[in-house]
Amino acid sequence: MGERVLEIRELKNCEIDDIMKIWLESTIEAHYFIKEEYWKKNYEVVRDIYIPMAKTFVYCDEGKIRGFISIIDSNFIGALFVHTKSQGRGIGKSLLEYVKNKYENIELAVYKDNKKAVEFYKKQGFKIIKEQENEDSGHLEYLMSYSKNSSENQ
Repeated sequence: MGERVLEIRELKNCEIDDIMKIWLESTIEAHYFIKEEYWKKNYEVVRDIYIPMAKTFVYCDEGKIRGFISIIDSNFIGALFVHTKSQGRGIGKSLLEYVKNKYENIELAVYKDNKKAVEFYKKQGFKIIKEQENEDSGHLEYLMSYSKNSSENQ
């Protein structure tokens, strides 16, 4: 039996529908405190505006996309999602490490109520900068930051 083929690479335009399936399913599950309709209503905006303007990297396992991370405005993580059936296997951490190696400083916003994600980012060296209200949903979120050169992240 051969080695499994795992890779992280840039998203191809023909794969947008694949990552959008992952986005919708995992965002609804992770953000149980926000109505499902909110995410469905934002599906087209994410697909047609945010994904095309972002630099998106996908994690592939045997050619199948299992997760993705999108960077907007050169250092802001706009999305980090892993297929619900592939969570807990280090895919999110691998994607995060990949972008941490590419960018000096990274910021992201995460819903305060998404405790699993908040703890995940803290374990990966991110610090909470401030708490703010998400303009769109009205829910509280943390703005978090990671700096490659900060001794605090070690």
